[in-house]
Amino acid sequence: MTDDISTKIHDFFAQYNVRRYPKGQILLLNGDTPSTIYHLNKGQVKVYDITYRGDEIILNVFKPPAFFPMSLVINHTPNPFIYEAETAIELHEAPAEDVVAFIKANPDVMFDLLSRVYRGVDGLLGRMAQLMSNSARSRLIYELLNESRRFGKAQPDGSHLLEINEKGLAARAGLSRETVSREINKLKSEGLISIETKHIRLTDVTVLQQKLGQDT
Repeated sequence: MTDDISTKIHDFFAQYNVRRYPKGQILLLNGDTPSTIYHLNKGQVKVYDITYRGDEIILNVFKPPAFFPMSLVINHTPNPFIYEAETAIELHEAPAEDVVAFIKANPDVMFDLLSRVYRGVDGLLGRMAQLMSNSARSRLIYELLNESRRFGKAQPDGSHLLEINEKGLAARAGLSRETVSREINKLKSEGLISIETKHIRLTDVTVLQQKLGQDT
């Protein structure tokens, strides 16, 4: 996103009220038909579903400066998932019809939104490929790499810090926490990751990428 587009989006949403919510606040429940669009200024919002066993499966995580749920508003469809603040958040809420009119009147914003949608689709297709063809190890590595790409903090020594725990990884990868713990221990023993207070450190993203799709 260019600075010009970022400023244009920020200025548009700035005319609406700011809302602040704590971690765990539900923004949308499955079955809701949204009438507002959220523009995220601070924090993260997760989109997830609950399996018949009661397990949480995280499908996407929004970070600033995302605005959502555009697909539901454009297509006039009920929401099939749950939107919840994964951290404390700050956002603007704008009427859906105002946001749609704004996007239609600004092709550069529409193109940027489309670009981000396609990047998201590529990520979902990559996850689907792992689910359909690879092992628990590979699925976990994929989620670690995806988390690093989107939220990781690069360190001077070339490693990347991720603010995520085993429970969060399990929900993203569609694996049990026990399976994630077992695979995490294997990756630790290989020197590919280390566990620190509130962080997982990827020691070498390039090497971890090479391990994707390998059972050992």
